[in-house]
Amino acid sequence: MAEPEKLEKQKPAKASGGARLDLATLTGLLVAVGGMVGGLLLEGGKLKDIGQFTAAMIVFGGTAGAVMVSTPLEVLKGGLRRLTGVFRDSTPKLDELIEEVIGYATKARKNGLVSLEEQVMEIQDPFLRKSLSLAVDGTDLQEIRRMLELEIGLEEQHADAESKVFECAGGYAPTVGIIGAVMGLIQVMKNLADIDEVGRGIAVSFVATVYGVGSANLLFLPAAAKIKARAHAETQRKELILEGVSGIVEGMNPKLIRSKLEAYARGGEPKKAKKPKEAADAKPAEAPAKA
Repeated sequence: MAEPEKLEKQKPAKASGGARLDLATLTGLLVAVGGMVGGLLLEGGKLKDIGQFTAAMIVFGGTAGAVMVSTPLEVLKGGLRRLTGVFRDSTPKLDELIEEVIGYATKARKNGLVSLEEQVMEIQDPFLRKSLSLAVDGTDLQEIRRMLELEIGLEEQHADAESKVFECAGGYAPTVGIIGAVMGLIQVMKNLADIDEVGRGIAVSFVATVYGVGSANLLFLPAAAKIKARAHAETQRKELILEGVSGIVEGMNPKLIRSKLEAYARGGEPKKAKKPKEAADAKPAEAPAKA
């Protein structure tokens, strides 16, 4: 009789699992920038050779303007909000989430779904709280699936649209960098009489190209890929919750639910078991021939 009491005192896991710095993003940026700057210094260059404020203003200002023209305002705001997720990882640990779902499954199997009514409102994860609320309210399982799958699908669409904000920036930045280089060359052409000034001007004009190509390939495009990866992890988490709640509504044994959910923690999807008819129709293995 100690187990039900233990489940009563079970504390819901936090929805975000606690945000933490994404060391992969930070380390990757340091390695990339360090490699480029280190190569410049080894070749005898100086940091001031690539430190041009006007070139940065042309590239980043032009890129920002182009993105604003091509992207709806709400999508642009959503993309900027997701930028924090590139540097901070708030993805919850699936193992902790599985244990929480199994706790609710065990209690529901012993005392019925109604016994979860008081605990549902204390759940911090919005998706899990909504899923269990629908189940406790007696909503049909197929209707629960339709509602939650719709929510998952719409969230995927939003994440895809918001990641394209940075894909657009990665496409525009190199071109704007070329525009900046051409603008610099225009100024160089005004000083053809002074060959020393021409050489210095040409070197400065190509800094804009470095900024454009560098920002696209070191920041904007990788940020878009990381946003998509975060969205995929969030979809996987919600699918795990949906499968767990479906098992609770169906009254499945918690051990079977655990086996099903652990496939998500391993990074895969649960395989559908063969139907009894298919298993019966399967041909038995041939017996080895007798000597």
